[in-house]
Amino acid sequence: MEELNLIEKAKQGNKGALNTLFVENYPILKGYIIKMTGNPDLSQDIVQETLLKAAMNIKKFNPKAKFSTWLITIGTNVYRDMLRKNKQVIPIDDAMIAEGNSVEDEVISKIEYKEILNILQKMSYEKRSVFILKHYYSYKYEEIAEILGCPIGTVRSRLHNCIRDIIRELERRGII
Repeated sequence: MEELNLIEKAKQGNKGALNTLFVENYPILKGYIIKMTGNPDLSQDIVQETLLKAAMNIKKFNPKAKFSTWLITIGTNVYRDMLRKNKQVIPIDDAMIAEGNSVEDEVISKIEYKEILNILQKMSYEKRSVFILKHYYSYKYEEIAEILGCPIGTVRSRLHNCIRDIIRELERRGII
């Protein structure tokens, strides 16, 4: 309920409410973008552009989903646009592991975590984004489909193929 109140105030021009929304959702957005790009410096640029776009378009936000979902959607689009413009995939940066101070770091060993991130970085952003949204952020298939602008069947297919490819690569590397 508090988030809806902040959103309404932000839509009315309350900068403090907008700032609170950004501060509360920044860790989720930053973690997602770091996992997508594998590069903390590039991630910071994407996060800043995402927040700028969100601030400029706050009046268009329809709170049928969480504010963090909206930010992740914008961030995904900013990253997608960057990939289209640059026609390149940014290699994973080892510094990313140091920045990923979250629960998954405690659950998954550093080696497995790093291996999975390395494998993910070699996949298309479509597969990578579905995997990260589902397994790191526990979004439902419907929410992922909305964020990425694709059918639920496509989300399921991408996730299935991504997991299959990760398992094959981990087996090839002798990790599992």
